[in-house]
Amino acid sequence: MHLHRMPGLVQRLFPDCLWTMPPTTPPTLYLTFDDGPIPEETPFVVEQLARFGASGTFFCVGDNLAKHPDVARQVLAGGHRLANHTYHHLSGWSHSRPEYRADVARCHALLQQLQPEPRPLLRPPYGRITPALARELNQTHQVVMWDVLTCDYDRDFVPEECLATAIRLTRPGSIVVFHDSLKASANLRYVLPRYLTHFAELGYTFAHL
Repeated sequence: MHLHRMPGLVQRLFPDCLWTMPPTTPPTLYLTFDDGPIPEETPFVVEQLARFGASGTFFCVGDNLAKHPDVARQVLAGGHRLANHTYHHLSGWSHSRPEYRADVARCHALLQQLQPEPRPLLRPPYGRITPALARELNQTHQVVMWDVLTCDYDRDFVPEECLATAIRLTRPGSIVVFHDSLKASANLRYVLPRYLTHFAELGYTFAHL
């Protein structure tokens, strides 16, 4: 069973985290891409977004940033935003707060070289973070969760169902999670262009956070 949207009770435990954006006219969606940048998948995402004049937010694993800075620069050149997804894709439930903060800081240092900003974005991998750690990290970052998780990383989730579910759950202002990763490749390459087409035809725009 897929949990595409966090229950309201969970969201209320993290009031300073960003879950969705206010509706706008025309309606806007905020597409986010976790776990890159990698040369196999990230350029595909950038290419698809360009077809629709869309901008997105890429939550980068620091280790991938270190390995593929040229791909990260390609993301920036496309008008998109880079953000922090920790250096080693850590779970905030299974690492100490000092260890987790140090991993965030290591990724932050790489991001600041590419895209300096005073209060950068951070998404905890798996959404696994404690309220205390979220409060602490929100002092220096904006912690971003999501409104719609596509679950594109699940290889047992057939692409057609992945697309239909993502479309059904999306609403104006949704922060939507895709993954520019090898694990998500089959669903990502099927779903993303069709998802963009569907909402573009409905008059939606696509912006980064």
